[in-house]
Amino acid sequence: MKKIFKLTDEKKHEDRVLEAVKNDIRKYVKRERKKKLPDAATMYWDFDCKIGATSDKAEIVEYEALIKALDAVKATGATECYVEILAKTVDKPVKEAVEAVQEEINEEE
Repeated sequence: MKKIFKLTDEKKHEDRVLEAVKNDIRKYVKRERKKKLPDAATMYWDFDCKIGATSDKAEIVEYEALIKALDAVKATGATECYVEILAKTVDKPVKEAVEAVQEEINEEE
C-alpha cells in the first residue's frame, strides 16, 4: 500500500481523522496477514514501512513504530501524510535451544 492520507477534514475533528487513518493502516495489515504463506511452518509476514509528510521525505520505520511515527508527523502540523507498507515473507529464526535438546535426545537413543 502506497497512499497519501489527508490529516485534516473540514467536517471532522482532527483527532477523528487521525484515528481513521490508523484504522485503515491496521485493517490493511490484518488483511495482508490473512493471506496464505508459501510455507506456514517456516515463514511469517513482515512489513517494510515508510512514513513522512511527502514521499520524498518518507523515512523507513519498523511496523511497530509506524503509529507513533504517524503521530509525530501529525505533531509537525502536516496536512497530508505519505504511508508505504509492503508485505514480504520472512523465514522464521531457528531456535538453537530446541535443536540442542533434540540432539541430546538422539544421542541417548
